[in-house]
Amino acid sequence: MFAGTPLLRVTRLLASLILEFGLNPRVSMTKVLALLLRNGKELAKVERTSLATTDILAAFDDAIADGVDIITISVGGDYPVKLENDAVAIGSLHSLEKGILVVQSAGNSADKETISSVAPWIFSVAASSTDRGIVAKVALGNGTILSGKSVNAFSLNGTSFPLVYGKDVSRKCNESDAMDCAENCLENSLVKGKIVLCRLIDGVDEAFRAGALGSVSALESYIPDLPLSDVSYVVPVAASSLQTKDFPLVESYFRSTKSPKVDIMKSESVKNLDAPRVAGFSSKGPNNIIPDILKPDITAPGIEILAAYSPEAAPSDNYNDLRMVNYNILSGTSMSCPHVAGAGAYVKSFHPSWSPSAIKSAIMTTAWIMDSRKDPLAEFAYGAGQIDPVKAVDPGLVYETFTEDYIKLLCSLGYDSTKLKQIFGVNTTCPAGPQTTPKDLNYPSMTSQIKTSGGNKNVTFSEKFARTVTNVGPEKSTYKVTTSTSPEYNITVTPNVLTFGATNEKESFDVIISGKITNGKMVSASLEWSDGVHKVRSPIVVYPDNF
Repeated sequence: MFAGTPLLRVTRLLASLILEFGLNPRVSMTKVLALLLRNGKELAKVERTSLATTDILAAFDDAIADGVDIITISVGGDYPVKLENDAVAIGSLHSLEKGILVVQSAGNSADKETISSVAPWIFSVAASSTDRGIVAKVALGNGTILSGKSVNAFSLNGTSFPLVYGKDVSRKCNESDAMDCAENCLENSLVKGKIVLCRLIDGVDEAFRAGALGSVSALESYIPDLPLSDVSYVVPVAASSLQTKDFPLVESYFRSTKSPKVDIMKSESVKNLDAPRVAGFSSKGPNNIIPDILKPDITAPGIEILAAYSPEAAPSDNYNDLRMVNYNILSGTSMSCPHVAGAGAYVKSFHPSWSPSAIKSAIMTTAWIMDSRKDPLAEFAYGAGQIDPVKAVDPGLVYETFTEDYIKLLCSLGYDSTKLKQIFGVNTTCPAGPQTTPKDLNYPSMTSQIKTSGGNKNVTFSEKFARTVTNVGPEKSTYKVTTSTSPEYNITVTPNVLTFGATNEKESFDVIISGKITNGKMVSASLEWSDGVHKVRSPIVVYPDNF
C-alpha cells in the first residue's frame, strides 16, 4: 500500500525471510517480515483492499516463532486508528516483548495528521529525498529543452515526432476531458505515430492505451493537491511531466507552430542539491491517537529508490504494461522503511544484546538534522531527522523503554484491563501508584500538546519532561547539555551535567520548556548531550491542540 499505490488483496502468503540488505558490508544477513504477492499479474485484476487483521497477526506470530531480529512492515491505513483496533500495533507489541524491533512505514497520505504508524513501541519512518534525482527532458522543435519528471526507459532515438493536443485527437469527449486525455478519450487512429499533449499526468495511461508514441503533460492530477513535483514515477510509454511553469511553454509552442514536433528523451540522473527534503507524499503528524508522542520518529531515503522487483508485476502502475524487470525505481515510505530496518540490523550487528528501544534511540539521537525551512511541519514531517547508520553504532547514550513502561502509558490514556487484554492477549492490570502521562514515557523525543481555551490563539506554556539515559559509551564519561535558543521559548535542564562511572549506568534529568505559542504555530526546539565525542540530540516539540 505504501509503495505509492493501494495495497492489492492478497492471500495469506507472509513469510520470514533472510535478506541481504546491502546498506553496509558488515550486515551479512538479518531476518525480517516480508509481504509477498503470489502472482502479480493475477492480483492486479482483483479488488483492492487491506489485509485482514488475522493475516497480519498470524504473520507476526510466525515471525516471532522463527526467532527474527527485526520486522519491517509497510502495511497501514490512510489514517490512524485506536491502538486496540490496530493489528500492526498489537503484533508489534508482542514482538517487542520478544526483543524484536518493528519498523513501519509512516504512510503515503501526504497531509498532516494522517500518519497511521502511531504506537510508541514502533519505529515509524517517513520518506525523504537523496542527492540524486531522475528527470526526463523534452526537446521542442524550436530548440527549447525542458526538464520534466518520469522514469522513462523508452528511447525515440533522438527523433522528433508530431505533437498533438488531446482535444484534437478525440471524438468522444468534451473539450476539457479531451485536453486532460481522460480515460477512453483518445482515438487510436489519430494518435498513431504521434506524441500527445495532456493537461494532466494521468493522461499518460490513456496515451498508452490509445497507442500513441508518448505523452507530454503537466505535473497536475485529477486528484486535487496530489504532491507530484518531487517524484518521478515509472511510465508505460515515452512520457515526461513538466512543472506548472514549464507546461505553458509547450502549449504556446504548439499554438504558434504549424507543424509542432517534440522528442522525449530517456530519463537521466541529476544532482539534487535540495536534499534531504521530506517527500510530499509522506504522511505527517501530529499523532492523533497519542498527541504527546512525536510521529514519525525518523526519515530515510524513499524517493526514486532502486529496488528489487518481481518480474511477474508490471513495472509501472499500468497493468497492461507487459515489460518484465528484476529491479525497478520506486518511491514511497515502503522504500524508506527498509532503509531504517537495514540501519537497525547494522547497529544490532555491533550490539547484539541491545533492546529494540536502545537501537531505536541510537538511530534517532544521531540522525542528520533536517532544515525546517524546507519542511514547514518540521518534526511532524521528519521526526528526529534523516538516518545516519554509521553514527548510530556509537551513540554514547540511549533512552530505553520496556513493556512495563508502555503499560503505564496505556493506563494514562484510560485503558482498563479489558482494553489491555485486547492488546496484550493476557490479563494485564494498571500498576498502583501515581499515574504518569504519555509525555513521561522515556522517549528519545519530547512532545507536548497544549490545550487552548475559547479559541485563544496566543497560549503561554510551561512543560516538564523527565528522562533517563543509559551510558553505552566509555565507562567514565561526562556529558554537558546544550539547547536550542529562541525568543519564543526558554529551556532549562536539571542537572545540566551527567557523570558516568560505568557502562550501562543510568542517569536522570528533567527538562522544562516555557514560552508562548502564537497563532496556532508549533515550537520546534532541541537539546543535545555531548562528552566532546558523542552528540546525543533530542527534538522538543510543543504545539497547540488547534494546530
